[in-house]
Amino acid sequence: MVLFRGDVKCKSLQRRTSISVILPSDNIHFLQDSEEIVPQPYRTLYLLHGLYGSDDIFLANTSIQKFAEDNGIAIVIPCGENSFYIDNEKAHAYYGEYVGQELLDITRNIFPLSDKREDTFIAGFSMGGYGAIRNGLKYSQNFSKIGMISAALITDDIADYASDANVLRSRDFYESIFGDLESVKDSDKNPKYLIDSCEDIPDIYMACGVNDFLYDKNVDFYEFLKSKNIDAEFVEAPGEHTWEFCDKHIKEFIKTL
Repeated sequence: MVLFRGDVKCKSLQRRTSISVILPSDNIHFLQDSEEIVPQPYRTLYLLHGLYGSDDIFLANTSIQKFAEDNGIAIVIPCGENSFYIDNEKAHAYYGEYVGQELLDITRNIFPLSDKREDTFIAGFSMGGYGAIRNGLKYSQNFSKIGMISAALITDDIADYASDANVLRSRDFYESIFGDLESVKDSDKNPKYLIDSCEDIPDIYMACGVNDFLYDKNVDFYEFLKSKNIDAEFVEAPGEHTWEFCDKHIKEFIKTL
């Protein structure tokens, strides 16, 4: 396995930003007289972190490095700041464009990654789960499967938030990210809106702990998908909004790829 951590310059953000990349390139098992080598170019998972995170947080809090090696898949983890992976036009920080398209172009130019849709996946935890469904749908021509682990599916309620010192409930914070909160429901910042406008919906995998504070929002989204006759997998399991839950279920998602 190879682990790369470094900076890339991207037009979407108008600056340099950090990424972590896991490659199973030296995954060679010596089995008596034969060798098993993971074929290139690699199937690739673009993995999005949650609020307060960075590109190295999965490396610190999960066992995903070894799991990627064992399953012969490359994983690209960008730094998304607290952006919710959407385009902030006023700040010229187009995080949606970055993770949905430019990051794929950059990493495929540097690393031996497959450019086929069927080999390319997007997933995330919490805020990253929202970013995965939003950009997996908006850029559905690029991704064949979306993984949502404890996804922060807040767009139905976001316009009702008030001023609060806690960032998670702060209307001012969400306005700085989403802009006019009253218009979010009828925009491409709302996954339900994108479902109605997406012609080729990727396969969708969801997992959320029954004691997670986001559980009801995930159930609601799954019920919405069923109402649209969209076949999604939803795993409800004991657990809260923790790294332990994330570690277990992001690996379960990888097993489905």
